[in-house]
Amino acid sequence: MTETSVPRVEAERYDPQAIEPPIAQRWYDERTYSLSPRPSADRSGDDTFYALTMFPYPSGDLHMGHAEIFTIHDALVRHLRMTGKRVLNPIGWDAFGLPAENAARDRGADPNRWTYDNIEEQRSTIVRLGYSFDWDTVLYTCDPVYYRWTQWLFLELLDAGLAYRKEGNVNWCDSCATVLANEQVVDGHCERCGAEVYRRPLTQWYFRTTEYADELLNGLEAIDWPERVKNLQRNWIGRSEGAEITFRTADEGAGGDPDEVVVYTTRPDTIFGATYFVFAPEHPLVTERMQGDADYDAFLEQVARRSELERVSSMSEERGKRGIRLNFDMLNPFTGETIPAYAADYVLMDYGTGAIMAVPIGDQRDFEFARQEGLEIRPIIRPTTDDGQLLEALDPETMTEAYLGPGVMINSGDYDGMPWEEAKERIIADVEAKGWGRARVNYRLRDWLISRQRSWGPPVPIVHCPECGEVPVPTEDLPIELPADLDFQVSGSPLDQHPTFKHDVSCPRCGNEDATRDVDTLDTFVDSSWYFLRYLSPEDDQRAWPKEAADAWLPVDQYTGGVEHAVLHLLYSRFVVKAMRDRGYLSADEPFQRLLNQGQVIMDGAAMSKSKGNLVVPGEVYEEYGADTLRGTMLFASAPEDDIDWADVSPTGMHKWLSRVWRLTLEHLDREEQGRAKDGADVDALRKATAAAIIGASEDLDVRKYNTAIAKMMTLTNAILDATRDGSGGPAVREALESLLALLAPICPFITEELWFRLGHATSVHEQPWPTADATLLEEAEVEIVVQVNGKVRGRITVPAGAEQDVVEAAARADDAVAAHLAGELVKTVYVPDKLVNLVVKG
Repeated sequence: MTETSVPRVEAERYDPQAIEPPIAQRWYDERTYSLSPRPSADRSGDDTFYALTMFPYPSGDLHMGHAEIFTIHDALVRHLRMTGKRVLNPIGWDAFGLPAENAARDRGADPNRWTYDNIEEQRSTIVRLGYSFDWDTVLYTCDPVYYRWTQWLFLELLDAGLAYRKEGNVNWCDSCATVLANEQVVDGHCERCGAEVYRRPLTQWYFRTTEYADELLNGLEAIDWPERVKNLQRNWIGRSEGAEITFRTADEGAGGDPDEVVVYTTRPDTIFGATYFVFAPEHPLVTERMQGDADYDAFLEQVARRSELERVSSMSEERGKRGIRLNFDMLNPFTGETIPAYAADYVLMDYGTGAIMAVPIGDQRDFEFARQEGLEIRPIIRPTTDDGQLLEALDPETMTEAYLGPGVMINSGDYDGMPWEEAKERIIADVEAKGWGRARVNYRLRDWLISRQRSWGPPVPIVHCPECGEVPVPTEDLPIELPADLDFQVSGSPLDQHPTFKHDVSCPRCGNEDATRDVDTLDTFVDSSWYFLRYLSPEDDQRAWPKEAADAWLPVDQYTGGVEHAVLHLLYSRFVVKAMRDRGYLSADEPFQRLLNQGQVIMDGAAMSKSKGNLVVPGEVYEEYGADTLRGTMLFASAPEDDIDWADVSPTGMHKWLSRVWRLTLEHLDREEQGRAKDGADVDALRKATAAAIIGASEDLDVRKYNTAIAKMMTLTNAILDATRDGSGGPAVREALESLLALLAPICPFITEELWFRLGHATSVHEQPWPTADATLLEEAEVEIVVQVNGKVRGRITVPAGAEQDVVEAAARADDAVAAHLAGELVKTVYVPDKLVNLVVKG
């Protein structure tokens, strides 16, 4: 014990389990954070903010990833409220999908009951962790009240010509009896059940996202999203400029003339290097010409068992042969050469035209295939440096990969010697002039396949009539509800097998009783593509959302969620907003103005999972340390965008700090109660520390640097501790404690709420205005200046802060330690205000 310190009074122990649950329940019961008045068209001024976090899927209780995203989001929302914002902060559940259907099939569970039981479990954890959602603005995508309007959205897009039905090749899982997205196929198997996946033709519903390709691309420039996400969307949209060129078969087709095949290429300048031609295995011309060929049929069956992602990946020896020679050849329109035709699985029927001119010198997949098949690799470009200097010529015999760099044309007829960019423009012009094709902008983006052969999803609101064809269900008959007695043990789609759902309907247009309902359901991404709009009026039974409210509140000011949704969910939401804008239902161009992607919570460098034995769940942490400790640990561990390795963080350390804040506050209350609350000698230092913490933490919170903000709060805590070591502490200590609690409130809402009320306040800390600081307290009356002579430190002087150069120079020359080194002529003075002066002398 030092001479100035005194024994501390034994304060009440910090017990989160005693203080947190009652506060959490009060906030929930009283709907403390419901927006009042409700969202409306009145969004005048700068005091409103739409904050949204990606809603969870109810497959069980919250995991640590949920805790991270909700904690980051809640810190933002609570801080915004204290700075005077009216925040719309809704919550809901993305409640349709395959996990519930699998639970019904595998365990006999009722998917509706299973889903809502999980929702209640998650709701309980959300409440316990103190996340300040608006519990009067809640939705569930599996609720008919919600999916009635999802079906309405489908009908609106159908009426706009943006929804249509066609046959296409899809990834099919027999076990799940459904179509899978490419991302759901792993090594040729279903990611859910492990069954082998194959390609099969199926008639499906699509949304015409390609109609908005240019706008989806250009709109990225107007939104504040991470560049990584923007680039992922740019690559997914995949805009390219090139040409369509018509090739002909070297022989006559069934009609007596050569068959024509159009290819799209971004590099028409390489056409003189096209030494063979490749079709997608499913190309109609190939199936027609190869009919009855056993080798082709076997190859086609092999291809059907590969996902598109596998097909376009690089070739490897263990993958086996990827192509087959066809029984006809093609003619190169520029050279007149006959070139061999192949079918190969790296060419996709749904991209471009389903056929390519193969240029092995300039395309890696073509290069690998040519090597495998012993096909000619013809140099048609001489490499150059970026400034046009010729480099060594390409040697096909020694090349190990295709050449993709700059160069000038060779072996290309009249185009020899041209830089490839110039040759590209000339060849496109000549293609158009000769009638062999045209310039073309192409996109990698494809229309959105929305059909699912599942039964836990919104039924497609279409009736199939023998007389009228595909007939939309009238909007007044929505929702088309799922039957309550679906049998998930049947093979295939329970909706299709249901005794009445499919057939208990007549045509809405002509009354034909032989009509049937569509038994597909909508992709769950349709549910999540518009939920942010429904939050504006979740109970409205007259419209999906009020246009006036959408015009007032969109785009969402801040959207927070995982980078795994960087493409599909975000792209589909952008498409829906643009389509609904064009239908007149809203005015916004984009759904989300700002986006934050949080990092992952991992353990020992690996993703958490039960199978790895490294799973930590939020309940384990808050039951031992409390919700505030979990929240504080999450935010102190790293910047929001970075991963958190739970093996490297310390809930114990965070708990000890919060315990210190608790103890310091109660000790101060004890001093006040005993009438000895007087400030000590360090009162000025404490007031400066308080001002520094307010200014520094506020700046950090404004840009979501929660970890550094917490560090500044910890520094203030230490300053309070230092100021009270001798048992003193009066108004300056109370001011510091109240400032600390206000700064900490968005991060650790429970302890700050409890201590705020114990300090005698009648209203919640979360209702207080954000603390402000007297910046003049941080202004120094005097500063110490480093004095150099010819760049070497020769002394230090104290001068008034902000002193002019001549004053500083005079003081430096008057200093004895400096003067000893000033023999000679002073030729220059370099002055950095309030920091350094360098006197340059010539001896």
